[in-house]
Amino acid sequence: MGVPERLAERMSMAEQHEYLRARFSRRTMIRGGAVTLGAVTGGAFVPGATAQAAVPSGRPSTETVDGAHVAPFGRHLAYGTDPRTEMTVSWQVPVAVKKPFIRIGAHPWDLSRKIDAEVRSLFTPAGVGASGNHTQYYVHAKLTHLRPGRTYYYGVGHQGFDPAEPHLLGTLGTFTTAPARKTPFTFTAFGDEGVSYHALANNSLLLGQNPAFHLHAGDIAYGDPTGQGRTDDTGFDSRVWDQFLAQTESVAKSVPWMPAYGNHDMEAWYSPNGYGGEEARWTLPDNGPDKKNLPGVYSFTYGNTAVISLDANDISFEIPANLGISGGTQTTWLEAQLKKYRAAPDIDFIVVFFHHCAYCTSTSHASEGGVRQEWVPLFEKYTVDLVINGHNHQYERTDVIKGDKVTRKLPIGGTAYPETDGVVYVTAGAAGRSLYAFSAPLSYEGNEHDVDSVSSFVNVKGGKQNETVTWSRVRYLDYSFLRVDVTPAPKGHLATLTVRGIAETGDQVDHFTVARRAK
Repeated sequence: MGVPERLAERMSMAEQHEYLRARFSRRTMIRGGAVTLGAVTGGAFVPGATAQAAVPSGRPSTETVDGAHVAPFGRHLAYGTDPRTEMTVSWQVPVAVKKPFIRIGAHPWDLSRKIDAEVRSLFTPAGVGASGNHTQYYVHAKLTHLRPGRTYYYGVGHQGFDPAEPHLLGTLGTFTTAPARKTPFTFTAFGDEGVSYHALANNSLLLGQNPAFHLHAGDIAYGDPTGQGRTDDTGFDSRVWDQFLAQTESVAKSVPWMPAYGNHDMEAWYSPNGYGGEEARWTLPDNGPDKKNLPGVYSFTYGNTAVISLDANDISFEIPANLGISGGTQTTWLEAQLKKYRAAPDIDFIVVFFHHCAYCTSTSHASEGGVRQEWVPLFEKYTVDLVINGHNHQYERTDVIKGDKVTRKLPIGGTAYPETDGVVYVTAGAAGRSLYAFSAPLSYEGNEHDVDSVSSFVNVKGGKQNETVTWSRVRYLDYSFLRVDVTPAPKGHLATLTVRGIAETGDQVDHFTVARRAK
């Protein structure tokens, strides 16, 4: 598939995209009978498209499918710009359906009238991916004017499938909006999940944490297993997303699943920035700096905590497919967000999550110099409380860092004070994909093995640069995720983030506290 390797090496992602559009031209497609006109117009997904979806050859059309025989699947939630009053419910259907909708209410027996939903069809032709012609139908319903701190029941359907019918009440889901005031809450986080037994095991524990929301720090489904963001990436299979959304539905149908985009989420066929497929699958808060190029950059607040999602593909020296795509606007926006939240009278904590690691000693990817160059100085300037990354498939946690140096050792069970000390970084990339390795001994709760220094490297412009670091405090090599408990406090008292590393076995492998004087 894709652009010949000798050409791809010299092309940006946008140039490769245009090459493929020319190769799979209207004339070639129609002559070969491979795709419909819906796929010719720029690569499969057009924002705002209606339910008139393209149907590949060999698949029944809408006219011949009885909607009563088609059930929605892969439900996943995401906050709107204001999590207190906005929620988007998204789902899939296996074939095109007529008149998709959502019903919502305070009780399962008292649901609203039908609220129209939007269908975004995503077509992948044979020759681009590992499968034959494949069309996916993603459906989205954005709900507004909700009440803060309220639990709602909802059901999704289409003509012939109405979740309000008594025999379909078992298909209903629930969600809870963010509260209007500061209250204690929990959230979870990880990166690099994909589809696997271990991913399923981690998901089975997430609901038990009763999280208000879940952060996914990039590399979501691995439809593109190569992860270079190039059109000649091998093994691309859009059907993996069907498996992924079905796998995560047990959590994501009731817990907002908030992703950042990683290198494996750049699928070069669909759009010049590689995110056309992601825009079909997700509806995320629309408050980032550049929705055209950076749809996975946004922020939201929950209680006393601000959360910022970044796209590190924009500044990655290691995997440069989208290097510089924002022209610096993302970093400018980030500083504005940090400044705003730090000055806000009702925000105590700032949590930032993205894919590539600022600080990690994995033998695979280690640390990203672009992050250290562009963003770490801002994290330190505005005393960010917690940075969560993926990319490296393991668990690692740093001491408190400022200026690339340890300002406070942070043993398991210790407390960090970002107002005076610096920032703590956690790599939580062991959600389900195959594990990487460390060069230093493992050291985690119940098996502590402190070392004075660790040999590692950082990805810089031009290649890898070796370094010896002293900030690697916890290293755990098995499947795991993060649980973060947020406890507000009266003005002038210490509010806390209690951060725990939880293994897929349920064992706790790390815990520490971030404390800050409440406003």
